[in-house]
Amino acid sequence: MEVHFETMPAVLTDEELADLRRARLMLEQPSMASRLTKLVGRPIEGAFKALPFGWNRAIHAASGSALSKATRVATWTMLNRQGKPSSDGFHQCVSMVSGGLGGSLGLATLIWELPFSTTLMLRSIADIARSEGHSLRDPATRMACLEVFAFEGKRRGQEEPDKHYWAVRLALAKAVSEAAAYAASARVVSKSVPALTRLISAIASRFGVMVSQQVAAKMVPIVGAASGMTINLIFIHHFQTVARGHFIVKRLEKKYRMETIRDLYQSVALPYKPGKIESRR
Repeated sequence: MEVHFETMPAVLTDEELADLRRARLMLEQPSMASRLTKLVGRPIEGAFKALPFGWNRAIHAASGSALSKATRVATWTMLNRQGKPSSDGFHQCVSMVSGGLGGSLGLATLIWELPFSTTLMLRSIADIARSEGHSLRDPATRMACLEVFAFEGKRRGQEEPDKHYWAVRLALAKAVSEAAAYAASARVVSKSVPALTRLISAIASRFGVMVSQQVAAKMVPIVGAASGMTINLIFIHHFQTVARGHFIVKRLEKKYRMETIRDLYQSVALPYKPGKIESRR
């Protein structure tokens, strides 16, 4: 049973409780599959049949490779932009252009388009983290940026506890902690690779599912290149939204205990309808 703000414990301020409620709405938005199903007009699972034999395995391998490449590119170059809002719209526009090319040229573009779009999304996620007050110099923040790629969202009419925000965080907690610790150590060059590889592998298993859904949707003949643009917009908007919610929660956890925020998260009411999320940043 959900508890409304009037009966919430007086731990967080009213503004912080409003932020937490907004974060929960973002993190429990409809899943990628639900949004793509609405776009193509039929369950996205059916579109998998249009994929060539062996492509599903190739997509999962490409997803892990794309995450690895994205972390090696200059993703953390926004260190001097403290106090400025994130450039969500800019990243969305670039992603749509990339999706338009992919939609017109087909699956052959996946090998180059996925690393590019993943890097673009990681930059956008990092930009959102920065705008929520997190330092990109902190290895824990950078690992939390990667963690965003594992959050799928909520499927309508289906209860999948292992895909819930807190369940995913718990499943990745050890890998995230180890990767951040090694990245912060003086021996980062020699020791960070195995830890980061384990984290990327754990995230890629979830991210690959969403990439497969994206690719399958692009195989449905609706509007050609225009569909690729729309699908890429849905893709990046999903990760921007969950990133905003994730880093609001992380911001509150810095001030209060993680357990406190988790318990309050489960109690805050959701008076707004999904799809009407407003960002104040």
